[in-house]
Amino acid sequence: MTVEASATSVQLTDAAAMKVKSLLDQEGRDDLSLRVAVQPGGCSGLRYQLYFDDRSMDGDQINTFGNVKVVVDKMSVPYLSGAIVDFVDTIEKQGFTIDNPNAGGSCACGDSFH
Repeated sequence: MTVEASATSVQLTDAAAMKVKSLLDQEGRDDLSLRVAVQPGGCSGLRYQLYFDDRSMDGDQINTFGNVKVVVDKMSVPYLSGAIVDFVDTIEKQGFTIDNPNAGGSCACGDSFH
């Protein structure tokens, strides 16, 4: 697993960066960034969001992994510091995962932390 950003920012593995680039290529868009955020919700108060965004906001933290830009808003940065976004493609599971050292616990829904 290779990552290119500092431990104080969201990191993207090579597999995740390749999948994001593939999705962007399918859309024919090179102006979009992958935005990673935490939003209110889930059983412990917060949940993750990953989506493509063409906007930039004041205080955004931006890191580049190959040809992929990852953007985190200033409110989410403390919650996502050192988190690693990966992409898994196995028989059991396919999709993006987030390994977050800030997650103090988990619950049955699997997408929350406190």
